[in-house]
Amino acid sequence: MKAMILAAGKGERMRPLTLHTPKPLVQAGGKRLIEYHLEALAKAGFTEIVINHAWLGQQIEGYLGDGAQFGLRIQYSPEGEPLETGGGIFQALPLLGDEPFLVVNGDIWTDYDFSRLKQPPAGLAHLVMVDNPPHHPSGGDFYIKDGLLHDAAPGADNLTFSGISVLHPKLFAGCSAGAFKLAPLLRTAMAQGLVSGEHMDGRWIDVGTLERLAQVETLLTVGQ
Repeated sequence: MKAMILAAGKGERMRPLTLHTPKPLVQAGGKRLIEYHLEALAKAGFTEIVINHAWLGQQIEGYLGDGAQFGLRIQYSPEGEPLETGGGIFQALPLLGDEPFLVVNGDIWTDYDFSRLKQPPAGLAHLVMVDNPPHHPSGGDFYIKDGLLHDAAPGADNLTFSGISVLHPKLFAGCSAGAFKLAPLLRTAMAQGLVSGEHMDGRWIDVGTLERLAQVETLLTVGQ
């Protein structure tokens, strides 16, 4: 199974750090954020990685190269303009092949074991969900019932999408090149009972702000 790291975001809420450095190359605990994903993917047995990029993307290619330093083979999917999650994955499909592939957001930090996802999903997608974080306390994206995901609903045990998933290329059937979101495709597949989910209990931080980057730094250096 191949894996894709989404690394095209501009990281505007993390300025000034991201004015001259792409968010995946911001450091925490003495390491670039994207390195934690690459090391975890290699440990889980993945070898073929695709990374999309837009803002300052050549820095990512220059730093990571072909991935040999991580025991990986990295290919890149550069975007002239950000294509959002759906459009970015769709553009990279020729590099990802015809089989299900793992996707992970480049701007999260987690200790999740990616080897858990090496089994292809029964449907079109499998999403890893987390408890709603402090910055998204009463929201929630979807809820799990009998192993399947459903759109968030009042009174349901709604959870937040972690940014970790396994997707089947057929999820993108009928899509056209350009910028588009992933969520509508997932909701269409959910309505057909084709999206499974799991609730992870490990550590996970959406590194979207300087404050949450500091949380990762604390976890890594102090172990709290």
